[in-house]
Amino acid sequence: MATDRLRSIVPMFGGATNYVETLDAVLECVETHNPTTDELVGWHRGTFRNVSSRESILRRVTYIQNVGFIKKDESRWVLGDAGRKYVATKDTATLFCIMCDRTIGLRSLMYELAATPLTIAEISEQQLKTHPELGWSHGETDMALQRANWLRSMGLVTKNEQLYELTEQGHQFVTNAVEEWGGGDWNPLIADKISAGTYTTSVHARSLDPEFRATALTQYNQTCPVSGVDHPGLLDIAHVLSWSEFEAHRADLSNVVPLSKTHHAAFDLGLFTIDCEYCLRVDPELSTESDILHTTLIDQEGCYIEAMEGRANPEYLKKHNTSIAWV
Repeated sequence: MATDRLRSIVPMFGGATNYVETLDAVLECVETHNPTTDELVGWHRGTFRNVSSRESILRRVTYIQNVGFIKKDESRWVLGDAGRKYVATKDTATLFCIMCDRTIGLRSLMYELAATPLTIAEISEQQLKTHPELGWSHGETDMALQRANWLRSMGLVTKNEQLYELTEQGHQFVTNAVEEWGGGDWNPLIADKISAGTYTTSVHARSLDPEFRATALTQYNQTCPVSGVDHPGLLDIAHVLSWSEFEAHRADLSNVVPLSKTHHAAFDLGLFTIDCEYCLRVDPELSTESDILHTTLIDQEGCYIEAMEGRANPEYLKKHNTSIAWV
């Protein structure tokens, strides 16, 4: 995965749902004619109505160059590595992987949309909250709109009135991505040294997509709702319905909760659980001299875990608890 990922994303000519079609046309022009910059600008002017500004055209050319679709070979444009890879397949999966590798925020947006449809204003806030390094102002929606439109153009997102939601194909990509991108090197600026995006859970030696992890942490304000631990480097992403048995829920944000490393292990061992009314339940036979376990578990038996309401699916909690003998 590329380490110098792009914060900005640029629209293509042709309208909000035609970015991919326009990209295909540009790449065909470059592959066929190896144009100079002047020739590529002229091609844009002749292909798209009401397009005349050289600056506007070159902004788009520079963007697809930065993604790696095209590159300069002396005075002429040729396909770059990403361009050759995509042109060879012309499938959505390849394009999606390229765009995610080079652009901050696309995967985390997909995970968030899998949980709930969002307006453009909500997308903007989600992106900024999960990826503070994006640096745009609160309330700014242009970058959020371009992200949504790229995903719409790929057929992964659809717009229903003012809400953006995943298509069936989009849901399938989310389900696959959480494992396929596990172990990536994205490093969001959430903590000084150990960040929300750079940690491999130790309980099952499993690595999650860093953007899924960061999105899940953002849902809980980077805090374990049971222990109060708020350092992202000390948090695991625990699955309520297990990773191994419920593959369809691996990338389901309502099926995960950030827990401290100790509390993740205790949860997986069945030493405590959360009931479907979001109350803490502790194994009555749990015996420990640990002040931490007494303070955060035994002394909190029956307490309501407010942070989990509306985030963790109560039906998942109920199903999880059927496998615990003492519940």
